[in-house]
Amino acid sequence: MDPLEEVLALLGAASHVSAALVAGGRWALGFEPPTGVKFNAVRRGRCLLQVEGEPDPVALETGDCFLLTRSQAFTLASHPGIPTEPAQPIFEAAVDGVARAGEGDEVFLVGGAFSFTERARALLLDSLPPVVHVPAATPEAETVRWAVAEIDVELRQAHPGARVVAEHLALVMLIRILRLRLSQRAASGWLAGLADPVVAAALRAMHGRPSHPWTVAELADAAAVSRSTLAARFKKVVGRGPLEYLTAWRIELAADRLRRGEDTVAAIARMVGYGSESALSTAFKRTTGLSPRTYRSRAARDASGGHGVASRSVSDA
Repeated sequence: MDPLEEVLALLGAASHVSAALVAGGRWALGFEPPTGVKFNAVRRGRCLLQVEGEPDPVALETGDCFLLTRSQAFTLASHPGIPTEPAQPIFEAAVDGVARAGEGDEVFLVGGAFSFTERARALLLDSLPPVVHVPAATPEAETVRWAVAEIDVELRQAHPGARVVAEHLALVMLIRILRLRLSQRAASGWLAGLADPVVAAALRAMHGRPSHPWTVAELADAAAVSRSTLAARFKKVVGRGPLEYLTAWRIELAADRLRRGEDTVAAIARMVGYGSESALSTAFKRTTGLSPRTYRSRAARDASGGHGVASRSVSDA
Protein backbone atom coordinates (compact mmCIF):
# COMPACT_ATOMS: atom_id res chain seq x y z
CA MET A 1 0.00 0.00 0.00
CA ASP A 2 1.35 3.44 -0.98
CA PRO A 3 1.09 5.72 2.10
CA LEU A 4 1.13 8.90 0.01
CA GLU A 5 -1.68 7.56 -2.14
CA GLU A 6 -3.74 6.78 0.94
CA VAL A 7 -3.22 10.19 2.51
CA LEU A 8 -4.11 11.95 -0.73
CA ALA A 9 -7.29 9.88 -0.93
CA LEU A 10 -8.45 11.50 2.32
CA LEU A 11 -7.88 15.09 1.22
CA GLY A 12 -11.36 16.00 0.04
CA ALA A 13 -9.75 18.55 -2.29
CA ALA A 14 -11.68 21.48 -3.71
CA SER A 15 -10.04 23.81 -6.23
CA HIS A 16 -10.70 27.53 -6.58
CA VAL A 17 -9.19 29.42 -9.52
CA SER A 18 -8.71 33.17 -9.20
CA ALA A 19 -8.69 35.76 -11.94
CA ALA A 20 -5.42 35.90 -13.84
CA LEU A 21 -3.10 38.83 -13.10
CA VAL A 22 -1.52 40.99 -15.75
CA ALA A 23 0.90 43.65 -14.53
CA GLY A 24 3.58 45.98 -15.80
CA GLY A 25 5.83 48.86 -14.80
CA ARG A 26 6.29 49.37 -11.07
CA TRP A 27 3.60 47.70 -8.97
CA ALA A 28 3.06 45.86 -5.69
CA LEU A 29 -0.06 44.04 -4.49
CA GLY A 30 -0.72 42.91 -0.93
CA PHE A 31 -2.86 39.79 -0.46
CA GLU A 32 -4.78 38.77 2.66
CA PRO A 33 -3.92 35.38 4.21
CA PRO A 34 -5.47 32.75 1.91
CA THR A 35 -8.09 30.44 3.36
CA GLY A 36 -6.80 27.54 1.27
CA VAL A 37 -3.45 26.48 -0.14
CA LYS A 38 -2.46 29.18 -2.61
CA PHE A 39 -0.78 28.32 -5.92
CA ASN A 40 0.46 30.41 -8.84
CA ALA A 41 2.27 29.88 -12.10
CA VAL A 42 4.24 32.71 -13.72
CA ARG A 43 3.44 32.37 -17.39
CA ARG A 44 5.26 35.53 -18.48
CA GLY A 45 7.77 37.96 -16.96
CA ARG A 46 9.21 38.08 -13.46
CA CYS A 47 8.26 39.39 -10.02
CA LEU A 48 9.02 39.09 -6.30
CA LEU A 49 7.07 37.09 -3.75
CA GLN A 50 7.32 38.15 -0.10
CA VAL A 51 5.43 36.07 2.47
CA GLU A 52 4.67 37.51 5.89
CA GLY A 53 6.95 36.01 8.50
CA GLU A 54 9.50 34.75 5.97
CA PRO A 55 12.89 36.53 6.01
CA ASP A 56 13.70 36.66 2.30
CA PRO A 57 11.67 37.37 -0.85
CA VAL A 58 11.46 34.74 -3.58
CA ALA A 59 12.44 35.85 -7.08
CA LEU A 60 9.97 34.36 -9.57
CA GLU A 61 10.87 33.94 -13.23
CA THR A 62 8.88 32.89 -16.29
CA GLY A 63 7.78 29.29 -15.82
CA ASP A 64 8.22 29.27 -12.04
CA CYS A 65 5.43 28.13 -9.72
CA PHE A 66 4.88 28.52 -6.01
CA LEU A 67 2.71 26.97 -3.33
CA LEU A 68 1.80 28.72 -0.06
CA THR A 69 0.85 26.15 2.56
CA ARG A 70 -0.02 28.41 5.50
CA SER A 71 -2.56 31.16 6.09
CA GLN A 72 -0.05 34.02 5.83
CA ALA A 73 -0.40 37.36 4.06
CA PHE A 74 1.86 37.85 1.05
CA THR A 75 2.93 40.44 -1.51
CA LEU A 76 3.66 40.19 -5.21
CA ALA A 77 5.72 43.09 -6.61
CA SER A 78 7.76 44.16 -9.60
CA HIS A 79 10.59 45.57 -7.45
CA PRO A 80 11.46 45.71 -3.74
CA GLY A 81 10.46 48.73 -1.66
CA ILE A 82 7.40 49.78 -3.69
CA PRO A 83 4.34 50.97 -1.71
CA THR A 84 1.80 48.16 -1.63
CA GLU A 85 -1.84 48.49 -2.63
CA PRO A 86 -4.52 45.98 -1.58
CA ALA A 87 -5.04 43.21 -4.11
CA GLN A 88 -8.71 42.56 -3.40
CA PRO A 89 -10.12 45.66 -5.16
CA ILE A 90 -7.91 44.93 -8.17
CA PHE A 91 -9.29 41.41 -8.46
CA GLU A 92 -12.87 42.49 -7.78
CA ALA A 93 -12.53 44.83 -10.77
CA ALA A 94 -11.26 42.04 -13.04
CA VAL A 95 -12.63 42.06 -16.58
CA ASP A 96 -13.17 38.75 -18.39
CA GLY A 97 -11.27 36.94 -15.65
CA VAL A 98 -8.18 39.18 -15.81
CA ALA A 99 -7.06 41.62 -13.09
CA ARG A 100 -4.59 44.38 -13.95
CA ALA A 101 -1.93 46.16 -11.89
CA GLY A 102 0.58 48.87 -12.80
CA GLU A 103 1.05 49.86 -16.41
CA GLY A 104 1.76 47.39 -19.20
CA ASP A 105 1.59 43.62 -19.48
CA GLU A 106 5.12 42.37 -18.89
CA VAL A 107 3.95 39.95 -16.17
CA PHE A 108 1.21 37.33 -16.41
CA LEU A 109 0.26 34.98 -13.57
CA VAL A 110 -2.46 32.35 -13.30
CA GLY A 111 -3.35 30.69 -10.03
CA GLY A 112 -5.82 30.08 -7.27
CA ALA A 113 -6.11 27.83 -4.26
CA PHE A 114 -7.30 24.45 -3.13
CA SER A 115 -8.66 23.39 0.21
CA PHE A 116 -8.90 20.11 2.09
CA THR A 117 -10.80 18.71 5.00
CA GLU A 118 -9.36 20.15 8.19
CA ARG A 119 -7.71 17.01 9.54
CA ALA A 120 -6.31 15.86 6.19
CA ARG A 121 -4.95 19.36 5.57
CA ALA A 122 -3.01 19.30 8.83
CA LEU A 123 -1.72 15.78 8.16
CA LEU A 124 -0.34 16.76 4.76
CA LEU A 125 0.74 20.37 5.15
CA ASP A 126 2.59 19.94 8.44
CA SER A 127 5.18 18.14 6.31
CA LEU A 128 5.75 21.14 4.04
CA PRO A 129 7.42 24.54 4.56
CA PRO A 130 5.29 27.73 4.34
CA VAL A 131 6.59 28.48 0.84
CA VAL A 132 7.32 25.84 -1.80
CA HIS A 133 9.08 27.36 -4.81
CA VAL A 134 9.10 25.20 -7.96
CA PRO A 135 11.69 26.55 -10.44
CA ALA A 136 10.86 26.47 -14.15
CA ALA A 137 13.68 24.04 -14.93
CA THR A 138 12.04 21.18 -13.01
CA PRO A 139 9.63 18.73 -14.68
CA GLU A 140 7.23 19.41 -11.81
CA ALA A 141 6.94 23.08 -12.80
CA GLU A 142 5.87 22.12 -16.29
CA THR A 143 3.13 19.90 -14.88
CA VAL A 144 1.94 22.62 -12.50
CA ARG A 145 1.80 25.19 -15.30
CA TRP A 146 -0.15 22.78 -17.46
CA ALA A 147 -2.56 21.88 -14.64
CA VAL A 148 -3.21 25.53 -13.72
CA ALA A 149 -3.87 26.41 -17.36
CA GLU A 150 -6.23 23.44 -17.78
CA ILE A 151 -8.12 24.27 -14.57
CA ASP A 152 -8.52 27.82 -15.84
CA VAL A 153 -9.87 26.61 -19.19
CA GLU A 154 -12.23 24.08 -17.61
CA LEU A 155 -13.84 26.53 -15.20
CA ARG A 156 -13.79 29.53 -17.54
CA GLN A 157 -15.52 27.66 -20.37
CA ALA A 158 -17.80 25.58 -18.11
CA HIS A 159 -17.29 22.32 -19.97
CA PRO A 160 -19.44 19.37 -18.84
CA GLY A 161 -17.81 17.83 -15.79
CA ALA A 162 -15.53 20.87 -15.37
CA ARG A 163 -15.68 20.88 -11.58
CA VAL A 164 -14.61 17.25 -11.27
CA VAL A 165 -11.81 17.77 -13.79
CA ALA A 166 -10.59 20.85 -11.89
CA GLU A 167 -10.44 18.95 -8.60
CA HIS A 168 -8.44 16.13 -10.16
CA LEU A 169 -6.05 18.53 -11.91
CA ALA A 170 -5.39 20.31 -8.60
CA LEU A 171 -4.55 16.96 -7.03
CA VAL A 172 -2.20 16.07 -9.91
CA MET A 173 -0.43 19.39 -9.38
CA LEU A 174 -0.05 18.75 -5.66
CA ILE A 175 1.31 15.23 -6.19
CA ARG A 176 4.00 16.49 -8.54
CA ILE A 177 5.08 19.15 -6.05
CA LEU A 178 5.23 16.55 -3.27
CA ARG A 179 7.34 14.31 -5.51
CA LEU A 180 9.75 17.19 -6.05
CA ARG A 181 10.09 17.65 -2.29
CA LEU A 182 10.74 13.93 -1.86
CA SER A 183 13.35 13.83 -4.64
CA GLN A 184 15.15 16.74 -2.98
CA ARG A 185 14.83 15.09 0.45
CA ALA A 186 13.42 18.43 1.55
CA ALA A 187 10.31 17.13 3.30
CA SER A 188 9.76 16.54 7.00
CA GLY A 189 7.48 14.37 9.12
CA TRP A 190 5.84 11.30 7.64
CA LEU A 191 6.45 12.66 4.13
CA ALA A 192 10.20 12.51 4.76
CA GLY A 193 9.71 8.91 5.86
CA LEU A 194 8.66 7.98 2.32
CA ALA A 195 12.15 8.92 1.11
CA ASP A 196 13.86 6.77 3.77
CA PRO A 197 13.97 3.07 2.73
CA VAL A 198 13.78 1.74 6.28
CA VAL A 199 11.01 4.04 7.48
CA ALA A 200 9.11 3.67 4.19
CA ALA A 201 8.99 -0.11 4.64
CA ALA A 202 7.41 0.28 8.07
CA LEU A 203 4.96 2.89 6.75
CA ARG A 204 3.88 0.58 3.92
CA ALA A 205 3.32 -2.25 6.40
CA MET A 206 1.14 -0.11 8.67
CA HIS A 207 -0.83 1.36 5.80
CA GLY A 208 -1.30 -2.04 4.24
CA ARG A 209 -2.82 -3.51 7.44
CA PRO A 210 -3.86 -0.66 9.74
CA SER A 211 -6.10 -2.92 11.87
CA HIS A 212 -3.29 -5.36 12.65
CA PRO A 213 -2.00 -5.16 16.26
CA TRP A 214 1.48 -4.13 15.16
CA THR A 215 4.47 -4.24 17.48
CA VAL A 216 7.73 -2.40 16.89
CA ALA A 217 9.43 -5.79 16.52
CA GLU A 218 7.06 -6.81 13.69
CA LEU A 219 7.56 -3.50 11.92
CA ALA A 220 11.33 -3.88 12.29
CA ASP A 221 11.07 -7.30 10.63
CA ALA A 222 9.14 -5.72 7.75
CA ALA A 223 11.94 -3.17 7.36
CA ALA A 224 14.69 -5.80 7.79
CA VAL A 225 16.38 -3.96 10.66
CA SER A 226 16.61 -4.39 14.41
CA ARG A 227 13.87 -3.16 16.73
CA SER A 228 16.11 -0.46 18.23
CA THR A 229 17.26 0.70 14.78
CA LEU A 230 13.71 1.12 13.51
CA ALA A 231 12.51 2.88 16.66
CA ALA A 232 15.38 5.39 16.60
CA ARG A 233 15.29 5.99 12.85
CA PHE A 234 11.51 6.36 12.69
CA LYS A 235 11.53 8.85 15.56
CA LYS A 236 14.35 10.87 14.00
CA VAL A 237 12.80 11.05 10.53
CA VAL A 238 9.07 11.25 11.27
CA GLY A 239 9.22 13.01 14.63
CA ARG A 240 7.22 10.38 16.52
CA GLY A 241 7.54 6.68 17.26
CA PRO A 242 6.08 4.07 14.89
CA LEU A 243 3.22 3.11 17.21
CA GLU A 244 2.40 6.78 17.83
CA TYR A 245 2.19 7.22 14.08
CA LEU A 246 -0.01 4.13 13.78
CA THR A 247 -2.44 5.53 16.34
CA ALA A 248 -2.61 8.86 14.51
CA TRP A 249 -3.21 7.15 11.18
CA ARG A 250 -5.98 4.99 12.61
CA ILE A 251 -7.68 8.15 13.88
CA GLU A 252 -7.43 9.69 10.39
CA LEU A 253 -9.04 6.59 8.88
CA ALA A 254 -11.77 6.65 11.51
CA ALA A 255 -12.40 10.36 10.88
CA ASP A 256 -12.75 9.69 7.16
CA ARG A 257 -15.29 6.91 7.81
CA LEU A 258 -17.20 9.15 10.18
CA ARG A 259 -17.36 11.93 7.59
CA ARG A 260 -18.75 9.49 5.04
CA GLY A 261 -21.47 8.45 7.49
CA GLU A 262 -21.66 4.90 6.16
CA ASP A 263 -20.79 2.75 9.20
CA THR A 264 -21.55 2.54 12.90
CA VAL A 265 -18.88 3.68 15.35
CA ALA A 266 -18.49 0.07 16.51
CA ALA A 267 -17.90 -1.11 12.93
CA ILE A 268 -15.38 1.68 12.32
CA ALA A 269 -13.55 0.72 15.52
CA ARG A 270 -13.05 -2.81 14.21
CA MET A 271 -11.96 -1.57 10.77
CA VAL A 272 -9.17 0.60 12.17
CA GLY A 273 -7.82 -1.77 14.79
CA TYR A 274 -9.68 -0.99 18.02
CA GLY A 275 -11.29 -3.82 19.94
CA SER A 276 -14.33 -1.86 20.98
CA GLU A 277 -16.31 1.28 20.38
CA SER A 278 -15.25 2.66 23.74
CA ALA A 279 -11.55 2.13 22.94
CA LEU A 280 -11.90 4.08 19.69
CA SER A 281 -13.95 6.79 21.40
CA THR A 282 -11.27 7.29 24.05
CA ALA A 283 -8.43 7.50 21.49
CA PHE A 284 -10.47 9.67 19.12
CA LYS A 285 -11.40 12.21 21.77
CA ARG A 286 -7.83 12.33 23.07
CA THR A 287 -6.58 13.14 19.57
CA THR A 288 -9.32 15.39 18.19
CA GLY A 289 -10.99 16.75 21.32
CA LEU A 290 -14.34 15.39 20.11
CA SER A 291 -16.21 12.14 20.52
CA PRO A 292 -16.74 10.19 17.27
CA ARG A 293 -20.48 11.00 17.30
CA THR A 294 -19.89 14.73 17.82
CA TYR A 295 -17.27 14.72 15.08
CA ARG A 296 -19.70 12.99 12.70
CA SER A 297 -22.45 15.51 13.46
CA ARG A 298 -20.14 18.48 12.84
CA ALA A 299 -18.81 16.95 9.62
CA ALA A 300 -22.35 16.43 8.34
CA ARG A 301 -23.23 20.03 9.17
CA ASP A 302 -20.11 21.32 7.39
CA ALA A 303 -20.81 19.16 4.35
CA SER A 304 -24.30 20.60 4.05
CA GLY A 305 -22.62 23.98 3.65
CA GLY A 306 -21.19 22.93 0.30
CA HIS A 307 -17.61 21.82 1.05
CA GLY A 308 -15.75 20.12 -1.74
CA VAL A 309 -17.07 21.96 -4.81
CA ALA A 310 -14.61 23.36 -7.29
CA SER A 311 -15.31 26.92 -8.33
CA ARG A 312 -14.00 29.98 -10.09
CA SER A 313 -13.72 33.22 -8.12
CA VAL A 314 -12.37 36.60 -9.17
CA SER A 315 -11.94 37.64 -5.54
CA ASP A 316 -9.98 34.58 -4.42
CA ALA A 317 -6.59 35.93 -5.38
